[in-house]
Amino acid sequence: MEPIIHSLLETDLYKFSMGQAIYHQFSDYKTTWSFKCRNQDVFFTPEMVAEITRQIQLFCDLRFSEDELQYLDSIRWIKGSYVDFLRIWNPRFEDFDISTDDPCGLHLEVRGSWLNSSMYEIPTLAIVNEVYFRMHYNYSSLLVSYESRLDEKIRRLESGELNIGSFSEFGLRRRLSAEAEELAIKKLAEHKYPGSVFVGTSNVFLAKKYNLLAVGTMAHEWIMCIGQGCHRHNPSYSNWYALNAWTKEYGILNGTALTDTITTDCFLKDFQLTFATLFSGVRHDSGDPYAWGEKMIRHYERLGIDPKTKTLLFSDSLNFEKADAINSYFKGRVKVAFGIGTYISNDTDVPALNIVMKTTACNGVDVAKISDVEGKGMCKSEEYVDYLRRCIDWRMTHER
Repeated sequence: MEPIIHSLLETDLYKFSMGQAIYHQFSDYKTTWSFKCRNQDVFFTPEMVAEITRQIQLFCDLRFSEDELQYLDSIRWIKGSYVDFLRIWNPRFEDFDISTDDPCGLHLEVRGSWLNSSMYEIPTLAIVNEVYFRMHYNYSSLLVSYESRLDEKIRRLESGELNIGSFSEFGLRRRLSAEAEELAIKKLAEHKYPGSVFVGTSNVFLAKKYNLLAVGTMAHEWIMCIGQGCHRHNPSYSNWYALNAWTKEYGILNGTALTDTITTDCFLKDFQLTFATLFSGVRHDSGDPYAWGEKMIRHYERLGIDPKTKTLLFSDSLNFEKADAINSYFKGRVKVAFGIGTYISNDTDVPALNIVMKTTACNGVDVAKISDVEGKGMCKSEEYVDYLRRCIDWRMTHER
């Protein structure tokens, strides 16, 4: 196979958002990342694992070009010191542990500095995904079905049948292929829609290539590592530590807060007037989107903040129909935007993979996510998950 990842820009923007803050504030942190395939009927053959290994080796040979660094430097909130660091940065294949020793056929784990290991997640998942679909199916047939479905999606937006407001493409990690994702970006950007606006993509490489907005701020790893990776922190205050470090780095810039790392209710304990004012909005990634949106609107109102000045960004397993319904429901009450992933980047005649790479340890201790629904977390220690839940429950019960 040809190389799947062609540029170190071929990752989600939030990796650079978090990367800069990690570089300036947490450069000594160490993390472990673990791969998991949530599909029960998927198996990676030894030939697939060999190709995945080769593709990761090719990825580790890449370096940033001066043109790419100039592009990053042009982003308002990226600082020259971080760009200078990226000039000498490169992925390390030595950080990867890859084998066939797993029930799904693929064992994949990464250990190293947070600065390094965070940057591996998205390209690695894109590699695993593309290798699987090219080697397990007739890829040409899949691409035909993908383009046909994409054209129908665009038709429904163009006709005004669906009106989803502002939306971006978030599908790099689970895309059918680099070719398919680029096709979607190109076609979506070429058309105009009466009730929808294609804003851009989380894929920095394609945002640069097509002169679109690169979109993304923080991921769950940010809250997990800062709040739980420091032994002195009570993990139920993870959001406060993470939000405080973010505003130290960015002030009022680059501000969309992720709410569900240790439940949205616990997040709201820390998302009080200062943070709620500084951050331009919040992101939904689990649980009922309508109940979550209502909760956020009430929270802003209690703080004396007009919800119409804030943005609710929805990014949980969306399609255009769901986005249309959510957009209609909240219209006129709050700003709404959507980050839509697999539905744009890997909608074919066969089911998409549900694969993840999650931070499972930081600085030698377990870390975990407890989202607003069961099944989205991943931790190697049930004992630690129980401890984290008890910390959260105590705070929610006793703190006024």
